[in-house]
Amino acid sequence: MVSRSVRSRRGMTAILLAALGIAVPTALAVAAGTAAKVTSTTFSMFPNPSVESCLAATGKTPSVSVTVTRGARNDTLVVILKNFKAGLGFDLFTVQRSNQRANGSPVTGFTDFGLAWYQSDIEVGSTGTATVTIKTILLDQIFGFDAGTGLVPTSTFHVGFWFNNPADAAPCGFSGVTPFNGEHAAGPLAFITRPLKSTGLGPLCTDPNLLTVPHTCNP
Repeated sequence: MVSRSVRSRRGMTAILLAALGIAVPTALAVAAGTAAKVTSTTFSMFPNPSVESCLAATGKTPSVSVTVTRGARNDTLVVILKNFKAGLGFDLFTVQRSNQRANGSPVTGFTDFGLAWYQSDIEVGSTGTATVTIKTILLDQIFGFDAGTGLVPTSTFHVGFWFNNPADAAPCGFSGVTPFNGEHAAGPLAFITRPLKSTGLGPLCTDPNLLTVPHTCNP
C-alpha cells in the first residue's frame, strides 16, 4: 500500500523535476522504485440520452470535460460545462459504476450506481457554462467503506452529476426523485463517465492492475 508520506514525496518530486525540465515519469520510477504515476489526466463525460434535450442550450450540444491533477497531499479536479441551458443546477458525485459501456451503449438492466460520494454543487451561469473545482483524494485511491454494514473498501472511479431540481427534467419525461442531492430529492442523471475499454474501470483509475480478473487499480 502507498503510504501518505510516499504519496507526498512522489507529488513533490514530480513538481521539482518538472521545473528542472527532467522527464517526470522516468525519474519518478527510479526515485520511487516503482512504475511512475501519471501527474494529470483529462477525460470527457457523456450525457444521459433520455434527458439531453433538457440540458442543451438552444441549437447547441452540451459538453463536459474533466481534468484531474495529482497533488502531494490530495488531487485537484476541474469540471467544465459548455452549451448548457442557463440556470440549471446539478450535484456532482463520484460513483462506483456507470450505466454506460465504453462504447456508449447502455448497460442492460442497470439499476445501481453502487457507492456514491457527494463532491460538489454545480450552477450553470447566464452564458450556459460552469466550472467547478474540488480538492480531495481522487486518482487511483478514492474509496469508501463501512465496517458496520460489512462494506469493504470500495472505489468510486466514475464521475457523474444529477439534476438538482427534478422539475428541470420533467419535460423529458422524468417523474419522481433520486437521492443524489443534499435533500435526497434530486432529479435524474445528467452526465457520467464511461469505463475505459482497456480496463473496464472508471477514468479516476490511471494505474490499472491488468493481472486481476476483473481488473483492479494499483493505489
